[in-house]
Amino acid sequence: MQSGEANLDPNKDDLPLRANTNHMLVKHYVLDLEVHFDRKTISGNIVLFLEPGKGALAESSDADLELGKAELEEIPEADPSYTSLSSSEQSNLEAQHQFCLNEPAGSQTAATVENYDDKQVGEHDTESWEEEATCKDFTLVLDCCDLTVLKVEEVDVASVPGMKVLLNDCEQPPQAGRLSFTLVERLLALSSARWQEQHDFYRQCSTAPCPRGAAPLSFHTDSWSLQLRKRGLHSPHDFPRVLRIWYETQPTGASVRWTRTQDGRLVCCVYTMGSPINNRALFPCQEPPVAMSTWQATLRAPSLNTALLSGENQAVPVQEDSGLSRWTYYVTMPMPASTFTLAVGQWQEARVKPLTGAHVLTEPHNSGSEASTSDGSSLDKVDHSADQSSQGAPAGGDEGTCSHMDYPCRYTLDQARREAVIPHRVFSPASLLQQVEAKVLPLLPACLAAAHIVLGVHPFSHLDVLIVPSGFSSLGMASPHIAFLSQSVLAGPRDLSGARLCHEIAHAWFGLAIGARDWTEEWISEGFATFLEDVLWAKVQKLSQGEEEERLHLRALLRWRRLHDELQNSEQELQILRPHKESTGVVSESGASTVKHGLNPDKPFMQVHYLKGYFLLKFLAGFTGHEQFLAFLRLFVRTYHGQLVLSQDFLQMLLDHFPDMKRRGLSLRGIYADWLDAPGIPKWLWEESAAWLQTPLVAEVQQEVTKWIHFMRSHRKGAKRKRGEPSSLKVNFKEMGPEQIVLLLELLLEEEKMSVSVLQALERTYNLRMQDAEVKHRWCELVVKHKHSAAYKDVEDFLIDDQAMGVYLYGELMVHEDSRQQALARRCFALTREHMDPAALSVVSEMIL
Repeated sequence: MQSGEANLDPNKDDLPLRANTNHMLVKHYVLDLEVHFDRKTISGNIVLFLEPGKGALAESSDADLELGKAELEEIPEADPSYTSLSSSEQSNLEAQHQFCLNEPAGSQTAATVENYDDKQVGEHDTESWEEEATCKDFTLVLDCCDLTVLKVEEVDVASVPGMKVLLNDCEQPPQAGRLSFTLVERLLALSSARWQEQHDFYRQCSTAPCPRGAAPLSFHTDSWSLQLRKRGLHSPHDFPRVLRIWYETQPTGASVRWTRTQDGRLVCCVYTMGSPINNRALFPCQEPPVAMSTWQATLRAPSLNTALLSGENQAVPVQEDSGLSRWTYYVTMPMPASTFTLAVGQWQEARVKPLTGAHVLTEPHNSGSEASTSDGSSLDKVDHSADQSSQGAPAGGDEGTCSHMDYPCRYTLDQARREAVIPHRVFSPASLLQQVEAKVLPLLPACLAAAHIVLGVHPFSHLDVLIVPSGFSSLGMASPHIAFLSQSVLAGPRDLSGARLCHEIAHAWFGLAIGARDWTEEWISEGFATFLEDVLWAKVQKLSQGEEEERLHLRALLRWRRLHDELQNSEQELQILRPHKESTGVVSESGASTVKHGLNPDKPFMQVHYLKGYFLLKFLAGFTGHEQFLAFLRLFVRTYHGQLVLSQDFLQMLLDHFPDMKRRGLSLRGIYADWLDAPGIPKWLWEESAAWLQTPLVAEVQQEVTKWIHFMRSHRKGAKRKRGEPSSLKVNFKEMGPEQIVLLLELLLEEEKMSVSVLQALERTYNLRMQDAEVKHRWCELVVKHKHSAAYKDVEDFLIDDQAMGVYLYGELMVHEDSRQQALARRCFALTREHMDPAALSVVSEMIL
């Protein structure tokens, strides 16, 4: 490791980010990969285009310039038929790759592949690597975990015909021996207006041969990194600018899940699952958020599959003679490597059906469409006619000068400013296609249009939505151009699926277009998306101002109860939204750092960064007014899109924009102390939660709870009804929405005893088995608490079908020490453990075994 790394040894639950981004940055990746379902691996190569970090300056001399002119003459002229490597060279590279994969270690010979030793080519063990470090050669450190690296080699970009065009406007030739360096510098510096030309050169360079006579680079892997050296080079400035790394993933690598789809045991798929270690077990990369890069990817997989990546284009598969299909994706907006997303499986695309009297969406890409839902009710189009000023949008709308690094930004396009509903597709396993076409596809255009009203230009050009396998660990996950949804959103009324769609769509602005510069500040992504999901879903439903306010209060109360419960049962350190405090965003001299508690096994199941962040935004909106706060969010997006931020960037801009907040005693220091740097619940939240209890929707629930308590008392053994008192069987219970039912069940969970007859009546009254997953979760808790054995099948179905929400239900089954409940937990675990999310598997195993 580089100097300054010794103090970065992480604690057992901290995630190390080892990449030395201050010394060298990856600016572009080109991936060429093949998916192998038979052995659960992905193999191929990745090409890195590098740029030195701070202080890597060079001096030139007149002699250097003369030698540089001679080198320049050696660049081949552009050839329209050029396809990078010649066919023989391409075949040789592919043969080397296959040789690496198929031959056991020790069988590789110099006659077959030059410079291969008895391990992978250029690999060093720990002892020899540390000994070599005394030579003070520069080491490029990449984040890497559970990858089999086979070979690392330079790429001869000067051999690519036509590269000379990049030097046309150079005032002087490149220095001697630095032609390839200059070419890469010029390639990286091309303006966004020439991105297609730039990507074509990237593609050609990615398959160019090694420099003549160049030996592979030395490399070493440890638990968290891949370290690369070229002997005799002491400075990042002299390090090769384009590298090709041959590698293969491991079946147990934690960045991707190999599992089966809902279509059956023999239908396999693989997808990136939002692992705490991000993508370092998928490809060697620079994980720190500041390492923002673009990429191109070619992916091959068996032809029955569909490959979805987080690329800007909707790739069309090309059939190859090998029987594989090939997809090619790209992105032009620089983003952290953690946002790269992949899903390969036998997905089916949901289609709009002809008018049959059932769920219909006539124009899926038209914001003027009208849809009907599975219950036959109409989903009205979102109204775009309102003047921007009435929506609280800042003057000037989305026009203005971008502040981010140069890339082809949609904010500069008139068409993008007008595009309320971006092109979108929805994919799922065949067995869920009908539900998807009834529930998700009709909702998606209205959710996208609502986001456009509130937040302005869609940062990304299209959106694919995929229903992922049942072992997915959360209700959803957003990436550029693609969002994953759990199958749990498909059941019951549309509220859960609609709200979750709005949540993931909101991440396009907060979490993706604007990212956290320090990963520990997750609230910048999740708190904002949680706050905005309510706003967007209310617009989709076309609620009046009064109805929206009531719904917001009801949802706030439910979240308050959840947060209060979580904070009572979690470590205080995990309750802090800014765990690094004053050191937030600070890295070592090399750029390496750690993500505090990034590997804590309980953290993936905690909601504190969602909920506490959401309440902080509600607190701040109380000072400005709701519409004014939404207007400010739009202004913040316009200012910071395409950039990384810290909490202070948002908070300071807010305080500057609304000076009255300071006059009313609000300060950056105070917000840190009350909300971000301390565990527990801020005083404001205690006070405000009392007001939410007075909301009419909540009052209705409390009235129903009272009815149920009377109903329970009348059904206790020995209870006698007074003469003239109406029969409890004739109680008229009020019809309620899903969120009201959730609150009702939570309040009834506080009752010490409930009889079987009451539980049966409760299920019949609200048809609980047909409700959404949030309602069914509370119902299962009641069943477990009161040992309602007749409904244990409901619990079993929930633990199998709704794995994203059922983790702690296992604990409730085990803690009661009831043999039937414990047997139920073990049976469900045995049925799901093979394809359970690794984090969930770890937690549930500890509960059961």
